[in-house]
Parts: sequence; C-alpha cells; structure tokens
Amino acid sequence: MEKIRIFGHHDQQLKGTVRISGSKNAVLPAIAASLLTDEKLRLKNIPLVKDVHSMLRLMKELGADGDIKKNTLTIQARGILSEEASYDLVRVMRASFLVLGPMLARFGKAVVALPGGCAIGSRPIDLHIAGLQKMGANITLEHGYVKAEADRLQGADIRFEKKTVGGTEHLVMAAALARGETVLRNCAQEPEISNLCELLVKMGAKIEGTGEEVIHIQGVGELGGATHEIIPDRIEAGTFLVAGALTRGDITLTGTEPGHLAAIIEKLRSSGAVIEMDGKKTLRVVGSPEIKPQDVTTSPYPGFPTDMQAQFMVLMTQASGTSIITETIFDRRFLHVNELLRLGANIEVSGDKAVVRGRTLLSGAEVIATDLRASASLILAGLIAGGETIVNEVEHIDRGYEAIEEKLKALGARIERLKMVE
Repeated sequence: MEKIRIFGHHDQQLKGTVRISGSKNAVLPAIAASLLTDEKLRLKNIPLVKDVHSMLRLMKELGADGDIKKNTLTIQARGILSEEASYDLVRVMRASFLVLGPMLARFGKAVVALPGGCAIGSRPIDLHIAGLQKMGANITLEHGYVKAEADRLQGADIRFEKKTVGGTEHLVMAAALARGETVLRNCAQEPEISNLCELLVKMGAKIEGTGEEVIHIQGVGELGGATHEIIPDRIEAGTFLVAGALTRGDITLTGTEPGHLAAIIEKLRSSGAVIEMDGKKTLRVVGSPEIKPQDVTTSPYPGFPTDMQAQFMVLMTQASGTSIITETIFDRRFLHVNELLRLGANIEVSGDKAVVRGRTLLSGAEVIATDLRASASLILAGLIAGGETIVNEVEHIDRGYEAIEEKLKALGARIERLKMVE
C-alpha cells in the first residue's frame, strides 16, 4: 500500500516545464486492436501507467507477446492461448472488455468477464453487446461472463442510443473484419476514437468518417501490422493546466495536442488564466491573481470532459464567487466532494449539480482517493492546502498518470510517495 504526501501552502506557485505523456484512453483500445492481426504492431508514445501494464498482462494471458522499450510497445498476437479473459484481470480495468470484439471477429469466439474499473456510477455494456448481436454474434451472459460466438460477423447498420466511447471503439474494431459494410451512427467523437481508426486504417481497414458521428466500415478479410503513435493525454494536459491556474503559477506543457483541449482552455481563460500556444505541441499557462467563478456542464467531446470535472472543481474552490458544476455523463461522480470537504472546501451536492463557493482557504488533512480523476483533484487541492495532506489509495492515480509526483516535484511542489509496510 502506498500513499502520497503533499506539504502545501496557500501561496504555492508551480513553475517550469512538464512533458505530457501518451494517452491512456487511446493506447488501451490500440493494444486490444493487436488481436485483429497475427502481425506486429508498434505503438509509440506509450504512457508507463498501471492500466497499460494491466492490459498487457491480460494480453499475455490470451496469448499475445508484448514488450515496451523507451515508451514504444511492440505487440503481436499470432494466435490465442485462451479464449477467456478472466475476471481477475478484467475487473481492475474497464477497457479490458474491448478484447471481446477483436477476438470474436478474428477467432469466432470469446469469453470475457464483465468489466470493472473506477467506481463512478453505471457504465453499462449493453450498447456493446447489442451492436455485436446486430452483427450476428450469439451472446449469452453466464456467471458474470459474456460468452460470444460467430462464424463471421456480418456488417450491419447500427445506431447507438447514446454516445459511447467504448462502444464506438469496440464496434469499429469488430466491423473491420466483418463481412460487408457496417454503418455506425451517433458515434462518440473523442480524439481517442480517431486515433484508433487511424491505426486500423494503417493495418488495412477501410474506414470513412473518422471523427464524425457516422462512421462507415467496409470489412476486409485480414489486417496486417503497423507502426502508430499514440496521441498525447488530453486529461493529463488538462490537469497540469489547472495546476498552473490554481497555484497562480507559470507552467509550460510540451508534447500536447492543443486542438484536443479547446473546451478546457476556454473555461480556464474565462476563469482568468492566460494560456498561450507556442508551436503545435506546446502550451503555457500563467495563473491569474484572481480566479473568476465559472459554471461548467460536462458533455461528450468536444464539450467539457467529465474526466476534468473533479480537477476543475478544485480550481473553483479558489474562485471569487459561486460556481455550479453539472455532471451529465456519469452518476456517482461526486464521490471526491466529501474528501474535498475534509480539506475545508465549501461544496453542496444536489443530484447532478455541485455548488462550489469560493474562495475558501484549504487546510491539509488525510483523504481517500475514490477513483482515478478524484485522485488528481485531491493532489491538486493538497498543493494549496496549508500543512500536510495525505492521499490514501493512490493505486487509482497510477492507473492513468505517469509519475505524477515526480512531474509536480520538478515544478516546485513538495510532494513524495510513501511506501507503507503492511
């Protein structure tokens, strides 16, 4: 068990340069896509986070060989040793469920445990399953496992009832090897989906409409190997942009994709922060002495991302007024509020809305990280809280942030990881 300890103070200023890692949410489906071919995939700009290692353990169990050298992953699935993705591995990370479609498309059968992941409310897989069934899969649920069979998936016209990132990724991969044309409607448009589609095209898939609400996939008989670069992690970049604004600091972010951050940048600028673009991959944030309150409503891309809601809430605790944050994507995604209250925040939750009253001086306390993004919010809060803050259950933060305490330390934060003896 590990903890993170932050020695914060109200006048903390972070300054310096930080390099943003590759996207966790882009690399995980890309790894799953390796099951669609018996040739090698080389994925560059891999983030060295816990979820990647968990995904590779699952892939090894299924029969794929993966090796990471200097943030480049080489992975090959010549065949499969097992058609079953076990509960022990799938339960720790929801994205593991994405192996179902590729295995079904290539090998004709798959058995995958129902997924786990962060405890942030219901994220049903019904849309994934309904889509695969429309493509001809025979699917049953038995003892917590999804069992799927199909001689060969058939192209279909599928409309998602609501936008689903995982569902879009899942069915695009499955359709790449299906017979005939698949049309996916009301698709999610997140950059991570576009990054996956670009990889599949390099592998030989025929896809039109990348990044749009309607995607056409013409199935092919087989796919090959490819070399592909994973996009920068827009949520990590957003977290460090908030860190600069929150601490009234001056941080330069390298290795970013500013076009993916438009909604975040807009809200931060409205709150008073100065954000400059220096070239195609570099951003600079300079915090304002006065943080202006902002109302935020999360929504699918290109709207304000739910994965930035907790971090932005911390920023609003220091605003000169009241802000209302509305969460429309997931229920139960305000679990971090109780922990922020322990640090002295003034927040009231009613249904899908959190009313944040600032400016409140935070004070250090011991808190518990309830999920990945909540972990980041508590660390941010600890930076400006007077005294010592201990964040427990930091295994959540390691799922999606690469060496976050080292990056913050390089910017001037007094932060350390504590390895506890059980």
